[in-house]
Amino acid sequence: MESVARGGTRWKRFAVVMVPSVAATAAVGVALAQGALAASFSISGQQAKVSVKELDGTGFVQYGTINTKHNGEPVPVAVSAFESAELKGLCQSVVVPVPGFGDVSLKLTAGNGDKPVIAKNLYIDLNQLDADATFRDINIGVAAGSTSKGPDVEAGVIKGAPGSFAQEADSAFLTDVKQTSWATSAATFKLTGLSMKVSKGKNECF
Repeated sequence: MESVARGGTRWKRFAVVMVPSVAATAAVGVALAQGALAASFSISGQQAKVSVKELDGTGFVQYGTINTKHNGEPVPVAVSAFESAELKGLCQSVVVPVPGFGDVSLKLTAGNGDKPVIAKNLYIDLNQLDADATFRDINIGVAAGSTSKGPDVEAGVIKGAPGSFAQEADSAFLTDVKQTSWATSAATFKLTGLSMKVSKGKNECF
């Protein structure tokens, strides 16, 4: 029975959908955990659920923008960006519906030991965020394009549509973070204590 299950149409379909992405994610994850690779990754057409026990960031800026999915569909997002951030208890999960097989979950955790996850020039494109937050020296209602904090300030990168609403702070400390995001990127992303699991059904961070 086992050989039939492995050679059946449903398993082949599952393998075609999942194996390339899982293999790529595993390779990237190992390199990230070793601090040997600058991270720049996104989830095309699907959202990830991300939870963090603590996020301690400096050089914070937030603004609105429009992302484009792989099929050309525009998606409004809020971008939260940090010059640097330390994250404790990081969890990211994605559920992939596989025709003829059902849901398959990819779940990644890191930073659950003594050493946190460390990110530099971190950008998170999200559409929902729940957390307890403390900001230091915050400016609310700053015109995008004139912000003085956040990544790439020295490079003169315009964050959001010029003149649109933005906010910034010297630092941000968030706890019990729960968010849904379309994309995450960073100049460096060191995942300490990385663990990745693939399972049938829904196995999400929250």
